[in-house]
Amino acid sequence: MFRPVLVLTLLGCAILGAMLPACAASDTRPGASAQQARWNKTARRVTIMRDKWGIPHVFGKTDADAVFGLLYAQAEDDFNRVELNYINALGRLAEVEGEAEIWRDLRMKMYITPEGMKASYAASPAWLKKLMIAFADGLNFYLHTHPEVKPRLITHFEPWMALAFSEGSIGGDIESINLKELEQFYGKKSALALADASNVLDKEPSGSNGFAIAPKRSASGHALLLINPHTSFYFRPEVHMVSDEGLNAYGAVTWGQFFVYQGFNDKAGWMHTSGGGDVIDEYLETVTEKDGKHVYKYGSGERALREVKVTLPYKTAGGMDSKTVTAYFSHHGPVVREEGGKWVSVKLMEEPLKALMQSYTRTKARNYKQFRASMELRTNSSNNTVYADADGNIAYFHGNFLPRRDTAFDWKKPVDGSNPATEWQGLHAIDETITLFNPASGWLQNTNNWPFAAAGASSPRQQDYPLYMWSLPENARGLHAVAVLEKQKDVTLDSLIAAAYDSHLTAFDPLIGSLSAAYDALPEGDALRAQLAPQMAALRGWDRRYGVASVPTSLAIYWGQDMIGRASSAAKAKGVPTADYIRDSLAPAERLQALVRATARLEADFGTWQTPWGEINRFQRMGGDVTQQYDDAKPSYPVAFASATWGSLAAFGMVAPQTTRRIYGDRGNSFVAAVEFGPRVRAKSILAGGNSSNPASPHFSDQAEMYSKGQFKDVLFYKADIEKQLERKYHPGQ
Repeated sequence: MFRPVLVLTLLGCAILGAMLPACAASDTRPGASAQQARWNKTARRVTIMRDKWGIPHVFGKTDADAVFGLLYAQAEDDFNRVELNYINALGRLAEVEGEAEIWRDLRMKMYITPEGMKASYAASPAWLKKLMIAFADGLNFYLHTHPEVKPRLITHFEPWMALAFSEGSIGGDIESINLKELEQFYGKKSALALADASNVLDKEPSGSNGFAIAPKRSASGHALLLINPHTSFYFRPEVHMVSDEGLNAYGAVTWGQFFVYQGFNDKAGWMHTSGGGDVIDEYLETVTEKDGKHVYKYGSGERALREVKVTLPYKTAGGMDSKTVTAYFSHHGPVVREEGGKWVSVKLMEEPLKALMQSYTRTKARNYKQFRASMELRTNSSNNTVYADADGNIAYFHGNFLPRRDTAFDWKKPVDGSNPATEWQGLHAIDETITLFNPASGWLQNTNNWPFAAAGASSPRQQDYPLYMWSLPENARGLHAVAVLEKQKDVTLDSLIAAAYDSHLTAFDPLIGSLSAAYDALPEGDALRAQLAPQMAALRGWDRRYGVASVPTSLAIYWGQDMIGRASSAAKAKGVPTADYIRDSLAPAERLQALVRATARLEADFGTWQTPWGEINRFQRMGGDVTQQYDDAKPSYPVAFASATWGSLAAFGMVAPQTTRRIYGDRGNSFVAAVEFGPRVRAKSILAGGNSSNPASPHFSDQAEMYSKGQFKDVLFYKADIEKQLERKYHPGQ
């Protein structure tokens, strides 16, 4: 990768700045003048309209023009996150973060190589190549016109790079590979030093909620859609991209991508929820060494493992260094760990070109037939999809990329790689997967849970599908969503938002019942009876609903957190989420002692266990760094909604290590929108904090207080409405 030589001509720019859309720096690389001429010509065809919330509405003559303007606008709002996503996707994070990230880089490089991406780019259809060129041009034009911005690593973007990051989920399939186990295998580290006792099912839930309401349940007779991703905050900004070629997509875009990931156009909307079926499989390979080479058993014979030298550069205090490892590949995929004397390879979807095509084409689908056609590419591997449109249709797809497999095997565990019967047998057709289209219930939902309650009595039947088609169980949010949606009639945008913020913490219904039974079983003279009597009275009198003034909410959540923290190892041994374990398996004495400890912690941190939830649970945004810092002494807003762990539909949880007394949310509700598909689309939305990551911008935290209260703004979808609340209108480079 080379760094362009930039020559700043201040006098020329001062004279011509008002005339040309770009006049900042001159690039002396070969072919640069032709490239700059192309950038300038494209910029003149693009108009960015920033509304009063700083949201970029990008208008272009062609789709490629809109892509160019969208990437330019993203770079304006947070070039750091754009670049970082591609540094990570290309397996180059250690080059800026240091040696600790080399195993993350190895994981990426096992699947993504510049040579492979360039080959896919060369094989791309002409229409997609135009978009990828525009993607790179928009970012390069931003750097060209902003010489004060110093990239950490990528000083020039190439069109093929878009294929390295072709699907917008917060955690792609590759990230399912455990880094500690990868390091143990290739770094020759001991298992003891790398032991990770945490239960991967315990982490603050990511994922999302998606609701769709059919016309017969709506007040207007039009379909409605709730778009409610649960991601790390500031993972996606809110954007709008429009072209004269039929593009008109509004919603959330993952930094650095050129398609709206979760959103809507004037006729249809789509919401992705993580989960779906089992799409990643591990194979146990029986490996031996022959003549200095590694071979593995397959069928009645043997095959040679492919061996690839992978160089992993990394930053040090004194400059750059590197480590080279030999990565091994069976025909199933890369070897990532060892288990019981066998090597484990991983098979997952590797279709970046088709994935990028699907990600983009669904944004232009204006009816169910067109949307279904994009789904036929079958490369949305990590997501379910909730859909609604202006024709009144609602639909649900549980997964999309689903390999056909022999049901005689347990695909939740590694299978015998030497047995040809364990091979994938092509992909399931969409009609064979778990789907819903206009269910009789008039509503549907997914909360990263199983699909068998997706539409109440109209849901698919579990016995009709193989186990590998669904991977996640029912959860507290799913129970909550069904209870709320079953009651919905005459739904409006506002009542849909109210349903999405319903305050019931369903996980505590059985938990408090078990706690009450444990307390009542105490002997009359037990000291715990008197010690816990006030707390039990508070919890027994609680309606299980959160609120900023609610004391029982604080006590219950601290009690639940204590139980989860202590039960994680036991739950992991049983292979269940810890929330389920503490509900079903915790001993009565453990429930009571957890309440004692929760009381003590609240008293130590806040002076009394009778502390209102809003004093504890806060929203704070102080800086634009990817890793946020929090400070109890700095301003923050009280937030009523809670972690999704407890069944809160509106999710607000903390992933960062808690070094403060208060809880500062950093994952959960991020971009949220409610959409109604009438003759004119109507929508309301809210974004965590604001659309810009620059603390000096008025749009860094202009939505923060509204976000904390669950108050939404009107979406400005039509140009006339944007003009009425316009902050700035310009061409890229001006």
